[in-house]
Amino acid sequence: MKMKHWHVYIMTNKRNGVIYIGVTDNINERAKEHKLKFYPKSFTARYNCDKLVYLEEFGRGEDAEKRERQFKKWKRDWKIELIEEMNPNWSDLSNNWNLNYNKFRR
Repeated sequence: MKMKHWHVYIMTNKRNGVIYIGVTDNINERAKEHKLKFYPKSFTARYNCDKLVYLEEFGRGEDAEKRERQFKKWKRDWKIELIEEMNPNWSDLSNNWNLNYNKFRR
């Protein structure tokens, strides 16, 4: 049986811009949904948060959800520090992923 991986992630529109924190069990599909504005009325679509700048992996969904709640309580400065520690240039971590934009999960 293949172990499921959960991710807590941060999306943004630009360096030091709007920050969105999420959790998912399929980071490839979730990143694609954000990039294509699959949910046009969502926060990330409205604020053009289409760059994945931070990522943490967990083995259990409960742990990932707990971490997401932690992040959401943090001050903005702490979130920026966390991003820059892992990704000082705020590069889109999903840029070199081979995402199939012609197919979505349902």
